[in-house]
Amino acid sequence: MNYLLHILIMITIYFILSLSLNLLVGYTGLLSLCHAAFYGIGAYTSTLLIMKLGLSFPLALIAGIGVSMILSLLVAYPSLRLKGDYFVLTSLAFQIIVFSILYNWVSLTRGPYGIPGIPHPRLFGLEFGSLPSFLALSSVLAFLVFFILYRLSSSPFGRVLKAIREDEIAASALGKKIPSFKIWAFVIASGIAAISGSLYAGYVTYIDPTSFTLDESIFIMAILLVGGSGNLKGPIVGTLFMVILPEALRFLGIPDTVAPNVRQMIYGLLLILLMYFRPQGIAGEYKFE
Repeated sequence: MNYLLHILIMITIYFILSLSLNLLVGYTGLLSLCHAAFYGIGAYTSTLLIMKLGLSFPLALIAGIGVSMILSLLVAYPSLRLKGDYFVLTSLAFQIIVFSILYNWVSLTRGPYGIPGIPHPRLFGLEFGSLPSFLALSSVLAFLVFFILYRLSSSPFGRVLKAIREDEIAASALGKKIPSFKIWAFVIASGIAAISGSLYAGYVTYIDPTSFTLDESIFIMAILLVGGSGNLKGPIVGTLFMVILPEALRFLGIPDTVAPNVRQMIYGLLLILLMYFRPQGIAGEYKFE
């Protein structure tokens, strides 16, 4: 039962991450490879504020969201003047910079040693230390994020983002300020990613920079590629597929000496077949060119 609860908690955390990236990729058409950086910023900000300043979890969570949004604004404003591959490279550079800071600023982040002993979240005097209680907390936050993005995507703001994705020149001709909408999408997505970081830190009670690498950004992107983007169904399907599949492959009875490599090969083959036969993802509407 504990194993199942653990999987469900990780699904809620990655669901929030995939929803936030979907706002950028699926609705705005911006391919970003630095989402794990904001995931890590949220985790480290909330952790340091809780452990060094004694802030409560809600305040630390809000602060993590705020710091992530501010830093995203610093990188979004100059980089969103770029297009296509140049924006991807800029986001990749930011991911590498954030990881390097987390890894080398030992006096603040403890670098490769990580930060152990992170307290479980407390809210209204209740400690979410058990698996069922933490699942309830993460599920509520995931639902709130889903509801906010649902309202946002169905609002005029969301429709403008889709217009920018489909034809930026036409959207600009209609009087829409393209850079402004892109920056807001980037900032909102980064702030939501920080929520997952705070949840992850409070759940695992230990963080180190290796949890927020470029590989993690690619994994989050793969969730959208598999499940689909441009709607809210794709992130749900992609999260379930990408989180459950590796766990399901553990039960194939493969010898331990080769099991990790075989699982990765099966995993990769399934992704290749899916991208070949269904390039827009299982439940997505936006097809990558």
